[in-house]
Amino acid sequence: MIKIVTIIGARPQFIKAATISRVIKNADDIVEIIIHTGQHYDNNMSHVFFEEMEIPTPNYNLGIGGGNHGHQTGSMLISIENVLVTEEPTLVIVYGDTNSTLAGALAATKLQIPVIHIEAGLRSFNRNMPEEINRVLTDHISEMLFTPTDAAIENLKNEGIYESKMYRVGDIMYDAALFYKEKAKINSEIIKTLNLENVDFILATVHRAENTDSKERLTSIMKGLDEISIKTKIILPIHPRTKQKIKEYKIKTKNITFIDPLGYIDMVMLEMSCKMIITDSGGIQKEAFFHGKPCITLRSETEWVELVESGCNFLWAEDISLVDLYNASKALNIDLSNNFYGSGNAAALIVDQLLEKYKV
Repeated sequence: MIKIVTIIGARPQFIKAATISRVIKNADDIVEIIIHTGQHYDNNMSHVFFEEMEIPTPNYNLGIGGGNHGHQTGSMLISIENVLVTEEPTLVIVYGDTNSTLAGALAATKLQIPVIHIEAGLRSFNRNMPEEINRVLTDHISEMLFTPTDAAIENLKNEGIYESKMYRVGDIMYDAALFYKEKAKINSEIIKTLNLENVDFILATVHRAENTDSKERLTSIMKGLDEISIKTKIILPIHPRTKQKIKEYKIKTKNITFIDPLGYIDMVMLEMSCKMIITDSGGIQKEAFFHGKPCITLRSETEWVELVESGCNFLWAEDISLVDLYNASKALNIDLSNNFYGSGNAAALIVDQLLEKYKV
């Protein structure tokens, strides 16, 4: 019997965990214990995802909440360690690059419990990003590294990690996109609710610290979006941190349509229905591609280099006018037919490998 502890705490991890949990349910000889760190604690950004995606109720909710990186990560590390000592799992699964990821990986490896990192090998090569530090450290202390792309494999090789630990399985977010788009068509009423029937609109999200914690960058982004939205409607589900910073910096906009954070099903429906996505989210960059939409990324670099190289994704920097970048990108014929992220069966491949390695 394999006993897995899955550690999640932020929106993208809920989606990834749901995909893996569905496969685990149908597998023999696996028991899953879920720890929710509480990193995302707003109801619309946490609880609703468990309901919509039928994720099992977490066995533990640590309720850590926000705070500075050191305080948050340290609090998680203490609480996760206590759970692992109690549960004595065969292995620990962590996802992505959040503080929950690093805290879970550190707690497990200190207890000599194998760490399984899903979405391993991604690099922005920007060490100023907390996420970059989290993912690098997690990769180097993990026993199995499940990567979404060939580029991720090369990154790990370049850092001297043993190839025997690497598994190129594709992207489980592609699994999720295929699964949930049909549910969104049936269950989501967000297009009707927002009166977007037959409306060309852009979907935008802004949440990363490098954008929200800089008055100059956030002001520039909001000014650019506001100017674009004079001619093309922009829908922006607003992250709590972004909302607070807009108020703190006294940024004024006239044309952007701000809405509360949405559940995943409604976000999928907006992604499928919009004409373009403007975001600083790593996950939503890929979701744009999965749903055939061009994307402007509000960063000067991205982990998903293949999307930029293929001309599907356009990077923004402060020395570039966001309006000019939008006008240039919308004029291009973008090829969204490439498949960089596997066949939509990453979760099944991951669980098969876990069974092969750890089943007694």
